[in-house]
Amino acid sequence: MVFRISLRAAVAAAAMLASPILASSLGTLRAQQSTPARPAAGTPRALSLDDAMRLAERESESLQIARAGVERANGQQMQARSQYLPQISGSAQYTRTLRSQFSALQQAVTAPGPEVPGAPPPDTTRYFQPCTRYLAPEGSSEADRLTGVETFSRCSTTGGIDFSKVGFGSQNQYQLGLTGSLNLFTGGRLSAQNAAATAGRRSADIEVAAQRAQLRLDVAQAYYDAALADRLVGIADSSLVQTEEALRQTSLARQVGNQSEFELLRARVTRDNQVPAALQAKTTRELSYLRLKQLLNLPYGDSLTLTDGINDEMDTPGLATSAANTNTAANAAAMVVALTDSLVQQADTSADARSTVRQLTEAVNVERAQRRITRSEYLPNVSLSSSYAHVAFPSQTIPAWSSWVNNWSVTLGATMPIFTGGRIRGENKVAGANVTEARARLQQTREFAALDARQSVAQLEQAAATLAASSGTAQQATRAYTIAEVRYREGLSTQLELTESRVLLQQARANRAQAARDFQVARLRLTLLKDLPLGSGGPTTGGSNVGGSTNTPAGASGAGGTQQRQQPQQQPRAGQSASVSAPGQ
Repeated sequence: MVFRISLRAAVAAAAMLASPILASSLGTLRAQQSTPARPAAGTPRALSLDDAMRLAERESESLQIARAGVERANGQQMQARSQYLPQISGSAQYTRTLRSQFSALQQAVTAPGPEVPGAPPPDTTRYFQPCTRYLAPEGSSEADRLTGVETFSRCSTTGGIDFSKVGFGSQNQYQLGLTGSLNLFTGGRLSAQNAAATAGRRSADIEVAAQRAQLRLDVAQAYYDAALADRLVGIADSSLVQTEEALRQTSLARQVGNQSEFELLRARVTRDNQVPAALQAKTTRELSYLRLKQLLNLPYGDSLTLTDGINDEMDTPGLATSAANTNTAANAAAMVVALTDSLVQQADTSADARSTVRQLTEAVNVERAQRRITRSEYLPNVSLSSSYAHVAFPSQTIPAWSSWVNNWSVTLGATMPIFTGGRIRGENKVAGANVTEARARLQQTREFAALDARQSVAQLEQAAATLAASSGTAQQATRAYTIAEVRYREGLSTQLELTESRVLLQQARANRAQAARDFQVARLRLTLLKDLPLGSGGPTTGGSNVGGSTNTPAGASGAGGTQQRQQPQQQPRAGQSASVSAPGQ
């Protein structure tokens, strides 16, 4: 992601400063083309912020869930659109009749009877046969043809039927069929279902963007927390070295008789009190790295080296050069403020642009569509359907193609509720209440979004002001401690003065590192504000301990976006609200 700054003068001045803090602020936004290869076992893995964000997007479960929601919404949209088209289905079936209700009739008709002079012999076949079987074949004598005609006449008058074509009592039945239906008029139900499915799809897309923005903010917070923890460990170790040096000097002075035993004990206690602070700082760093690895799905045993760490040393050559170019630290502070103003001007802080507000807007659209669906129940549903069947009833197992017959029907039907006992009216009342509730939630969320945007801007301005104010404090504290150390070594001051100077230096460095971390997170949060859910984690962490203990960086907040409730696959009842939930509700 590349962030463009319109105020070229501010960018040029910030680049001229060459401050590691501002360089890291802009450098973390440069796009990388590929993730570096995994190092060999035992080798620390170099990790930039851009690499961490790409790795997190590839491994994030929350993003996978959001993308699955998009697929689900696509499927529901296809289901809704399919109702506009004819629905055609085919079937093939074979039926074997073991016993039939026509068996007794067949047996009574075909049972042998008494001999009748001139009558044909009794039909001993199991099934009815066509009466045409009594007609004499071609070439028969006149007497045979006359006898056949008379027998055919008597057979017909007794109800002889060709059951091979109608299937009564047939042991074997084959059927090939096609059925189709088309909705002609639904009272607006289909259009409302499609509108609800389309709104659900848009909401799912918004959710993916919101989860991605939240993930980037979480990773940035965890990354800068780990970088801050690294810096605080360095400050704690530096303070421990300073107390050990003070103890060494006090011990030498005690040996030559220039210091009392009280001063020696005081120096030793001061050094010993600094040891737990250094251990606490290292534990905090370990926990911060574990949090970062958890977000990136990296093994907890891996060793990481952060390439975009916080480096706030005030006596580095780069900063010394920039101080010479800008003359005073006040100019550097002015550059930080100018950069902040540019970020605020370019950020989209409107309430309607927030992802949560957009999701709730789609939720209102869904509820309106549901109300249209319930109202459509008052109107008739008109549909056209057709059924075509190709059937055969062979006496043998496999039918001949010539024995198949067709059965085709077309139906135009309409259905309309006449009396439902108040069900439809109740469903419409529920749907209307859902629309009213969704509108109220949308308005409430707009107000929260406007407040959250102002808070984000205020947090960035506060972080920038703190960073600008601390630009010269650490440098002055370093100079003060150097003077206090010389004075103590020369016997011109007490250990109390040296300890106080050391504590002030440690506090100034910790405040500078904390301000750098807060500025980084606040800047990124304002950049991602449009897609961030409401209630996402802020940039600030706890203050530093004046007594020398390092502060604990706040863990990155979890993903604030909640997954939307997906639309049901079939048409829901009016009382079942199909809204899209949003975070913070």
